[in-house]
Amino acid sequence: MKLGAFSVSLNVKDIHVSKSFYEKLGFQQLGGDINQNWLIMKNENCIIGLFQGMFEKNILTFNPGWNENAENIDSFTDVRELQKRLKAEGMELVTEADEASEGPAYFTLEDPDGNQILVDQHR
Repeated sequence: MKLGAFSVSLNVKDIHVSKSFYEKLGFQQLGGDINQNWLIMKNENCIIGLFQGMFEKNILTFNPGWNENAENIDSFTDVRELQKRLKAEGMELVTEADEASEGPAYFTLEDPDGNQILVDQHR
């Protein structure tokens, strides 16, 4: 099962303080807009998202169709196909993508410990 690029989306209290902290660890801004309270930062193949005031918990994020540089890849498993496979395995989803749709879509689930997982396809 190809889930796509992986990142951890962090719920931060002060995006400016967090940006500075992660820059000291060698992360550089890959995307986002600090004025909108969100940044995507990268250190080699490690990707984190910093989000202030957008959600309550940290989230494990997968992006089908993207590599670790947020670049489109040719071969990937569509988010709706991933959703169908997980449901066939008996997995319970918190939110679901519209299986009749095409293009961008997402679904969410939680692991047995309540950690949130977002599978978010942007194309």
